[in-house]
Amino acid sequence: MMGLRLHLCFLALFSTFLISIHGLGPLCLPEEHVALFIFGDSLFDAGNNNYINTITDYQANYEPYGENFFKYSTGRFSDGRIIPDFIAEFANLPFITPYLHPGYHRYTDGANFASAGAGALAETHQGMVIDLKSQLNNFKNLESLLSKELGDAEAKKLLFRAVYIISVGSNDYVVPFTRNSSIFQSYTPEEYVDMVISNLTFVIEEIYKKGGRKFGFPNLSPLDCLPLARALIPGNTGACKQELTALAILHNKALSEVLQKLENELNGFKYSITDTYTILSERINSPLKYGFKEGNIACCGIGPYKGINSCGGKRSVKEYELCENASEYVFFDTGHPSEKANQQFAEQMWSGTLNVTGPYNLKELFEDKWV
Repeated sequence: MMGLRLHLCFLALFSTFLISIHGLGPLCLPEEHVALFIFGDSLFDAGNNNYINTITDYQANYEPYGENFFKYSTGRFSDGRIIPDFIAEFANLPFITPYLHPGYHRYTDGANFASAGAGALAETHQGMVIDLKSQLNNFKNLESLLSKELGDAEAKKLLFRAVYIISVGSNDYVVPFTRNSSIFQSYTPEEYVDMVISNLTFVIEEIYKKGGRKFGFPNLSPLDCLPLARALIPGNTGACKQELTALAILHNKALSEVLQKLENELNGFKYSITDTYTILSERINSPLKYGFKEGNIACCGIGPYKGINSCGGKRSVKEYELCENASEYVFFDTGHPSEKANQQFAEQMWSGTLNVTGPYNLKELFEDKWV
């Protein structure tokens, strides 16, 4: 039976050679193939915002972004690679290209739908970014394309085996605070968190309907500890555990609870949560222990903690300072980790033990071919 399958796959590959080099590839995929689909915000965006009508606040396609690895700016909010890049490497996949990249059409390895500045709520940076539900729509468009090019059976198999990673929520909380919004006069913290989690849950369930079974999430970091928050939130004394971080804690608790609920309700659903909150807190408080020299101040920016969002001089504030060695810093800019920190976060997502990542890590999800 296996020999017949391989023979049919070879014939499909041979007969669709021109399609495979210009389109999605052969109609049969290796049994062990696991794709990676990426959703979320600037922690995961590999450059989708390069291709939308937005402002430079939500783009990183200029120096000094990317220069310590790619030697040019790619749209990643880092001096080099971001978390999904390392996860792809660990999974023996190429870097997953942004879905909106105009010259890329081979999606059997996966696709990156993430958009810097995006939230689970459509109102977060509305009109300037690709919110989570719009990312879902892009995924559904890709699912239709995969079915057309691979055939329904192979497309369903690819989506069923794939791993889906989602980083979202930070902007939904940071934006209202940094803009001194009155939204928290209309909702209690619990009600607002419920709105964010409900939107995320909807997207997870929709991906599940399309075949997705294996999901990975970093939880939210202590948001008051970001250089941006320390510099811009009114009344912030530089301490971490204030209102914004209290929302992150509520969000993380609600995320854990809803994923446990989905695991009980959805057949074959498996998930991984990595405790980014603790991982980042430890590196902020004890940078030397993890190979950094600075855990509070950003490498690139200006003002207190270099928390004014000016890195690259393309935003409203043109002045900025740049450190000599980004790998000595936990934060590259006002709200984003350095490449070195991203690698450490990705390693914990990939192979972290139950004290930081559970109930599965991403390595276990990739190795589980038959969920």
